Amino acid sequence: MGSEGPKPVTINVTGFKKFQGVPKNPTETIVNNLKSFVEKKGLPPGVTFGTCTVLEVAGEGALPVLSKVLESGFSSNGSTCDAQVVWLHLGVNSGAHKFAIEQQAVNEATFFCPDELGWQPQQHPIVPEDGQTSRTRQTSFSTEAILKFLKKKGYDVTRSNDAGLFVCNYVYYHSLRLAERRGSRSLFVHVPPFSRIDEETQMNFVASLLEAIASSC
Repeated sequence: MGSEGPKPVTINVTGFKKFQGVPKNPTETIVNNLKSFVEKKGLPPGVTFGTCTVLEVAGEGALPVLSKVLESGFSSNGSTCDAQVVWLHLGVNSGAHKFAIEQQAVNEATFFCPDELGWQPQQHPIVPEDGQTSRTRQTSFSTEAILKFLKKKGYDVTRSNDAGLFVCNYVYYHSLRLAERRGSRSLFVHVPPFSRIDEETQMNFVASLLEAIASSC
């Protein structure tokens, strides 16, 4: 009980498949390779990998799958009863030149194109019982501390208050809402395409991001 050392943290990670205008999503590659990449480098002290999942780029139609994936993070590891459960969501911003730590999600789905199941909502509340589409939910992580940690490692990274109104924001809003209910924590990070920042750099960035998350728990 009084043992020293880092608090146990179970980190679950999601990325996304392809969607309109993005035939190859870098986050699919990152998430599929992350476990073996980080285990080779060595996990940060106290950190356990939970689940690594690549999600369909879809909102309402994929909600049952998303809910199942998020709930699975609480049973993926036997130590979760005393470990801090974290959800790290990765998405691509095809116009970006740097990494972006998203501080919040908004209760609005206004999709610029149909999702992969053909849904294209406009000014639609993600969770109607949460009220207005202007309602926001913030991450409980200190994004400033995470930003400082990553900048010290030499990464070109910024903080953002706008996760977009597409599927990234949709998933983040649901994840932040669940985090509040279940005492877990959630963070969304946007990455650029591999044509802007290469795959190896992005893999190393996400490995460093796991360290930053662990040090913030």
